[in-house]
Amino acid sequence: MQSRTRFIALCLAGAMLTACAHKDKNAPLAFVPADTPYVVANLAVLDKDTRQALLAQADRQLPSQLAQMEAFATREQPRDPDAARLVRAFAAEFKGKTIEGFAQANGLDLKGHFALYGEGMSPVLRVELNDPKAFEGFVSRLETAYGKKLDTASIGTQSYRREALPASGTEVILAVVGRQMVAAILPADPGTPLLRQTLGLDRPAKSLQDDGRLAKLASKKGYAKWLVGQLDLTRALPLVISGSDPLIASIEKAHASAESAKTGEPLANLLKSSPSCTPEASRIAARAPSMSFGYTRLDATHQDARFDLALADDITKAFSGLAVELPGLGSHGNAAPLDLSFAVPVAALRTFWSAQADAVAAKPFTCPMLVDLNDSFAKLGAALPKTAIPPFGNLLGVRIALDSLGNDKTSSLPNFTGRIVLGTSDPAGLFATGQMMVPALATLKPAANAAPVALPQEVTGMFGQPAWVATGDKALALGIGNGENAKLTTALHDATGEPGQMARMHLSGAMYLEWLKYLEAKADSLAAAAAEMNVGKTAEPSLNGDSTPADEAAQAAADAAHSKAQFVALEAQAQHVDSIDAEMHVDADGLVVTSHTTLKQ
Repeated sequence: MQSRTRFIALCLAGAMLTACAHKDKNAPLAFVPADTPYVVANLAVLDKDTRQALLAQADRQLPSQLAQMEAFATREQPRDPDAARLVRAFAAEFKGKTIEGFAQANGLDLKGHFALYGEGMSPVLRVELNDPKAFEGFVSRLETAYGKKLDTASIGTQSYRREALPASGTEVILAVVGRQMVAAILPADPGTPLLRQTLGLDRPAKSLQDDGRLAKLASKKGYAKWLVGQLDLTRALPLVISGSDPLIASIEKAHASAESAKTGEPLANLLKSSPSCTPEASRIAARAPSMSFGYTRLDATHQDARFDLALADDITKAFSGLAVELPGLGSHGNAAPLDLSFAVPVAALRTFWSAQADAVAAKPFTCPMLVDLNDSFAKLGAALPKTAIPPFGNLLGVRIALDSLGNDKTSSLPNFTGRIVLGTSDPAGLFATGQMMVPALATLKPAANAAPVALPQEVTGMFGQPAWVATGDKALALGIGNGENAKLTTALHDATGEPGQMARMHLSGAMYLEWLKYLEAKADSLAAAAAEMNVGKTAEPSLNGDSTPADEAAQAAADAAHSKAQFVALEAQAQHVDSIDAEMHVDADGLVVTSHTTLKQ
């Protein structure tokens, strides 16, 4: 029996060693401390077909992205010529190349792994390279364009580039370590242990690869292994608020030194800390312990993602079982090109936030960074009873459904047709309040679940088109535009929210593009007005070195060009979007937001 037990133990040990043998000891995750407060990484690389499809999409968007870089450089040229040169040099690296060609020319491995994580709160980025020498050449070219070489240093046999930023109390380092690029923002004059661990010369006692936390998270939440991220607030918040993290402490010291030099206040006074900060930061973090995100589907025509925010039990219990009776919050079977529904259950929110205000009043914060919360929650607690007053106190939610959208040059508002649905436990009372505010509505008597009633000309004049109102059991609906009256009855009887459901959105690609064009037209109008104000301003130099009117006009033109380039880039992306859908709900673990983007083939 004893020999059999020993044999089984040996077999199990062998199986474990075999299972662990496939792990790459030099993978980025092997350098990430298991207790890192935040991390974003890929656990697996994209398959070839998906990678090529995404590269093709990126190549289509590249011209507009490069135009945006040039516009940015033009805008920055008067203020920061070094930065402008750097951006132009970076853009020049893409000349005559695809995204894949750029990566190959500069040593980046598109089939490699990466990890962005914290050594404490210091951000560190590790990216696998397929040609370290090519990457070194890329960095050297950017340094030349920037007009300044980064300082070089070494620790042992490992060299690295560094740039001290004394005003912020930080230091940027960049190195090629083996076949990886390592970039980090560290506290000024980092100690040798932190520097060695950042560069990977010393390994963490336990790595995230050993821990397997990201793989478990991906399995639990349904994240694909191509991108998984997590922020552990129970680790991060105490480090930030207590100032015990080296990076945070260095930043605070730099800011305090500047303040001391300006005001004469002793530095020690400005850097005072309280022993209550760490436990009180942990108290806040316990309300929302962590957040995570990842893709759930990623291929040539789909980009689906999920975001999770863990919440304390009392929060999830307050909302996970709450079904908000807002028509349209449920299934979007009758979705308009832009259809947005969000729950605003005022009664439930009032109860919840009253409990939070009472908890803070019973146990006020004493940490200097948090004491302002006491006053904020006191004001919130005093204001909450007012939210019980009808009609606001009866509100359940709002749905906005737009069928069309266009720019109106004579108005600050767009031309649109669509429906607005207000969920309420008292539709008749809400309409009666509207009649008190708008006397022209006094003669209207919409009946619940009856035919829509046309609004009088005195009211529709502001819309420039006909409008109707209708009421249901738990909602009041307003239709604006020709034909919208025929859609109101359906809108009042669309599916209401399921337990825990908080929001839902549908956006067609065509409507997305129309929104961008509307916003661009408004931005162009503002730019034109600014240019008109600058007409006739002289180019005479300023005697005191301040900017001249001509300088301001040139800067306004550069800003307008940058804005225009941004819209061009966004519109180029929108051209390939078929639809975007999103949903938000609270379950037993916390808040979940999912998005589903369908692309045109």
